[in-house]
Amino acid sequence: MMNLLRTEWLKMRKYWAFWWMTGIIALSYPGINYIFYQIYKELMEKDNATSQIMKMIIGNPFTFPEVWHTVAYASSVFIFIPALAVIMFITNEYTYKTHRQNIIDGWSRQQFLAGKCIDVALVSAMVTLLYIIVALLIGFINKTGETANIWTGSKYIGLFFIQVFSQLSIAFLIAFLIRKAFIALGVFLFYALILENIAVAWAKFKANDIGEFLPMEISDRLIPPPAFFGRFDEERYKASMAAINTHIIYAVVLTVFIWLVCYSINNRRDL
Repeated sequence: MMNLLRTEWLKMRKYWAFWWMTGIIALSYPGINYIFYQIYKELMEKDNATSQIMKMIIGNPFTFPEVWHTVAYASSVFIFIPALAVIMFITNEYTYKTHRQNIIDGWSRQQFLAGKCIDVALVSAMVTLLYIIVALLIGFINKTGETANIWTGSKYIGLFFIQVFSQLSIAFLIAFLIRKAFIALGVFLFYALILENIAVAWAKFKANDIGEFLPMEISDRLIPPPAFFGRFDEERYKASMAAINTHIIYAVVLTVFIWLVCYSINNRRDL
């Protein structure tokens, strides 16, 4: 295990594009949530009837414990950014033939794939850590009264990690199958940002919401819209919250299936 970690680190350390993407991730997630927070703050600080009504409806979704949910939802919209880093790093293996060199140096095919799984897990952990830091910072900025309930909503840490790891695994599968960076990036972005969203929207109205079983949507439903959305459609909000446990199972099963498919292909594929 330590040998795998060391080797993967040596690869990452020399790959400048990966570090550029890491920097973008580190800046974008706090920036995204800061923008949402500033929009909310400016709206709430206005001294007019509309602002007062919005305060009554929305409350403060940026204070504990609801901040865990709000920040997780806002951050989940941009998981495609670390997914691009995963695609670039994986396709780089095939561009520079380092996957072949690993086998020549004595790695088994299983060890190579295990190293890639570690990479995806590390990126997922990094993004989750950023989410935790941002949620805590925004929560403490908006803290009122006692702080006994700081960790009440922290279940979203686990949900967010599962969501990120599941969607990065999908990105890995696309990169693993295609091998070419720009083609894999194009396929992933087209599917994740356009094709599946259209399919999910269509299925909600025309096909009894079977879009919930599409690959990205399965993990997207781990983190429903924040609680204040429930004031506009309480029945739908309760249904989405009740479905979280079911979608945990779906996401785990899908992720395991993806890695089993990669394992099977990797064992039969020519180097």
